[in-house]
Amino acid sequence: MTNDPTAKPLAELGVADAQGVARLFADVKNQFTSELDVKQSANDWEELRGAWLGRKSGVLTRITDNWLKPSPPELKRAVGQALNELKAHVEAALETRRLAIEAAADQASLEREREDLSLPGVIRALGTRHPLRQTFEEIEKIFLSLGYSVVAGPEMETPYYNFEALNIPEHHPARDNMDTFYMSTPPGAAPFAEGAQGKPLLLRTHTSPMQVRTMEKQQPPVRIIVPGKVYRRDNPDATHGFIFHQIEGLAVDTDITFCDFAGTVEYFVREFLGPKVKTRLRPSYFPFTEPSVEVDATCVFCGGKGCNVCKQSGWIELFGAGMVDPAVYGFVNYDPKRLSGFAFGLGVERLTQLKYNVNDLQLYYQNDVRFLRQFA
Repeated sequence: MTNDPTAKPLAELGVADAQGVARLFADVKNQFTSELDVKQSANDWEELRGAWLGRKSGVLTRITDNWLKPSPPELKRAVGQALNELKAHVEAALETRRLAIEAAADQASLEREREDLSLPGVIRALGTRHPLRQTFEEIEKIFLSLGYSVVAGPEMETPYYNFEALNIPEHHPARDNMDTFYMSTPPGAAPFAEGAQGKPLLLRTHTSPMQVRTMEKQQPPVRIIVPGKVYRRDNPDATHGFIFHQIEGLAVDTDITFCDFAGTVEYFVREFLGPKVKTRLRPSYFPFTEPSVEVDATCVFCGGKGCNVCKQSGWIELFGAGMVDPAVYGFVNYDPKRLSGFAFGLGVERLTQLKYNVNDLQLYYQNDVRFLRQFA
């Protein structure tokens, strides 16, 4: 309070009768009311309560010490009565304000916690299928429409299924430690019973072992695709990785010809890359197909006119394929004089790169949201 009158005795304030006492207490009461009006928070209320009801230096304590105790006998009754009335008023007003502040706080809390069911829900960012997964599903959809089945096989293979039964000889470079991940058998573990006894296991280098595994269990007709991971000892760069994905395809039946193979390949390429894309077959060599070919397509970036991507040739290599070598049938007790078929191996990363113009294979595995959002 400015120029606090409660710090002075009544005589110094010029109060000599009951009417003066009444006016003086009325001023103090008005002062309290004005201070109470601006105190709206719990902290403000505590501060005001201490200022007026504090036992050591509160306003009512000062009035008792400075006005009531030293007042002359003829004023003591009037001062005491006015002090009691002021004290009752201050305590009642403070209690009323405390209840109001608590009620306001409770209401605010309820408002914060209240759920408005009419409001729209929180829109959360939805994940998308990985571009490789999208390519898998698109390729599977194309071949399922042609009557193929999707099968899966083990990623840890034996040399028999990964190499020997596919007509890959023992000293072929693909079987070298520099190209293939061989697995060490744990100490004390029994040798793997399936395939060549005692030979180490390996991580499959292609999904082709499922050709043999399927033909062992199923008589023709056989029409399957085998999607999955494969592993090779390659240093990761923009076009290589030690783990990547393939989709192996196999069709075996009576009277399947090279024309059937060429037509299937052309249909797939046009369905996957677009109806304007043309294909060509170049002679090649694979141990488990004869004849073997490399399947090329007109460059999807320049339309076959020639650009830096296709090295001005107008063509891009897609995948290897060919007619199943009759020697493979000998491993599964198929009659090569009666049966024929074709096989192909699609590199999923490569086809995805061509379809979506991705220039770095490593982007598929870095989980960069900025890259993945482009395939929503």
